[in-house]
Amino acid sequence: MSRRTWILVAVPVVLVLGLVLGPLAYAALQDDAPPAETVQAQAEDAELVAQTDGTWTVGDGSSAGYRVDEVLNGADVTVAGTTDQVTGTVVVEDGVLSTAEVTVDVASITTDSGRRDSYFRDSVMDVGQHPTAAFVVTGPVDLPELTGTPTTVPVTGELTLTGETREVQVDLGVVRTPNGVDISGSIPVTFADFGIEAPDLGFVRVEDQGSIEFLLLLET
Repeated sequence: MSRRTWILVAVPVVLVLGLVLGPLAYAALQDDAPPAETVQAQAEDAELVAQTDGTWTVGDGSSAGYRVDEVLNGADVTVAGTTDQVTGTVVVEDGVLSTAEVTVDVASITTDSGRRDSYFRDSVMDVGQHPTAAFVVTGPVDLPELTGTPTTVPVTGELTLTGETREVQVDLGVVRTPNGVDISGSIPVTFADFGIEAPDLGFVRVEDQGSIEFLLLLET
């Protein structure tokens, strides 16, 4: 085979291999998102906040977002998007969680991919029409004595995504801290229940089940 013929054969083969193996190699290099942040046990000698009754607001350092499994060019990847644009209030009276409302600025949620984030904002969540998501606890919840050791508190609430509201259950992790009360949780969701179509673009497909995650640092 002449050098010219070899080049004419080799170049298309290399291009084809690049088109086929390149995306697979890219997918293989993608790391799963780190685990969600959760409440942490406090030091034994920590001076914890004196009382937990009162009206609490979501403070700095709080976060919320989503976690989904993608199939990217045949490789499974876990993706998480987060934002610190979270607001809300929690009211505790006589050891009872009487009200809790949390609102998240959906447009500010980001992952490690700007292209993914743009598609999420515009095509999946339609933030122009539905700029926020919300979680509201329904009904009073008796709280155990809160200490510096995290405890689990099951609650029922209403989750609103893209203007659709559904009842959900979530186990909250709750801990008393020197600055207030920290709360974390992960709400399992089926996106179709909220009228959200999981993306399927051929080279990437998102599972229809995922979770809404949050870490709330409450302060007075």
